[in-house]
Amino acid sequence: MSILGAMYAAVSGLNANSNALGIISDNIANSNTIGYKDTTTDFSTLVTQSTASSYSPGGVTSKPLYNTAQQGSIQSESSPTDLAISGGGFFVVNSNAAGVSGTGTTSFTRAGNFTVDANGDLVNAAGLYLQGQVLTPAQSAAIAAGAAPTLGGTTLAGLQTINVNGIAETATPTANVTLNANLPANATSPESMTVPVYDTEGIEHDLTVTFTPSGAANTWTVSAAFNNAGTSTATIAGGNDTVKFNSDGTLNAAGTTFNAANALQIAWDPSASGGTSPQDVSFNLGADGTTSGLSQLGSAFTVSDISQDGVQFGSFSSVSIGANGLVSANFSNGQTRAIAIVPIATFEDPDGLTPTSGNTYLESADSGLPLLEEAGTGAAGQIDPSSLENSTVDIAGEFSQLIITQNAYSANSKVLTTANQMTQALLSIQVG
Repeated sequence: MSILGAMYAAVSGLNANSNALGIISDNIANSNTIGYKDTTTDFSTLVTQSTASSYSPGGVTSKPLYNTAQQGSIQSESSPTDLAISGGGFFVVNSNAAGVSGTGTTSFTRAGNFTVDANGDLVNAAGLYLQGQVLTPAQSAAIAAGAAPTLGGTTLAGLQTINVNGIAETATPTANVTLNANLPANATSPESMTVPVYDTEGIEHDLTVTFTPSGAANTWTVSAAFNNAGTSTATIAGGNDTVKFNSDGTLNAAGTTFNAANALQIAWDPSASGGTSPQDVSFNLGADGTTSGLSQLGSAFTVSDISQDGVQFGSFSSVSIGANGLVSANFSNGQTRAIAIVPIATFEDPDGLTPTSGNTYLESADSGLPLLEEAGTGAAGQIDPSSLENSTVDIAGEFSQLIITQNAYSANSKVLTTANQMTQALLSIQVG
């Protein structure tokens, strides 16, 4: 039985090392695959019944050991949609552009080489669509006002394929104007300045604002008009047309009415603008008792600065993704708008995930259920924009294992040959 057992043990050695060779070959083949995690071979003994006086060989078995949680090195890329994860977690992807609500398969990957396809979807080299939480206009507005991006849930429900097509152009009408100028203390005639204002379509118009000495000490009256916009009118509400200064030339806010909210109202000429009418504009003239905005000093009339919060028309130009997973649409006028959040999926045991084609993984009983987290929080790593994670394969180490596996395979084949020769010797014995 020992000779036959030795043959079976050698055969198991051949099978185990063949399996190891397959794992090594896969690693080497994927040494340049973005986000690939190398696999190692786990050998274990097969023990049969033995006694103190006899030994029955059992052999060996091998199985793959997936190093899914291993971190690969991060390399910089030029594309803003190339993403890497520094730390734990995975991107959520789906094989169907309809996303997790469709008929496709939801899986998880570290391969963040995403591009925008012809339909505007973010898709990686394996044809899998990046999933995220698409933001509502109200959520985008809150983020623009300084709110932190917040995921709406920790499960896959509600995720959608991130799409950048159909993003509306952006324009912001002028609502607030800040003036920094000096009105001559000894003036007897009006002084005018041109203030650029934008309508709701993002079209710029030149508004002439005129300050006229009222005859009362340190007091001016304000008027405004469009000189080249047809019948567009700029109306200053009654009682809101006064600017008053203190005797030292600083602003007297208590006596000034032109700094009231919505002090000026614009009605657009349809032939000159499709903007919404009326359009209210407030003027900031500086702090009370200072010369930080408007002043009345003995020097000549000067305009130091005119700023306003309107923004001209801008078309969609590109998409960018931040370290916190916030996806923003960028416009030609310099404005940005948050459109989605890329979540990071974490697992209790990421090494227990089931590998599938396309460098992706499926949840399993060993891995546990996915938990969606914001990038950089909890167990989730942060996102490195314009970067990719390299394969964790060490070519030198794989070649070393290749030599060891080859020698082990040859040794097992030698055992098989020797056992066969011993069997032949036994069969050749002549019986009496």
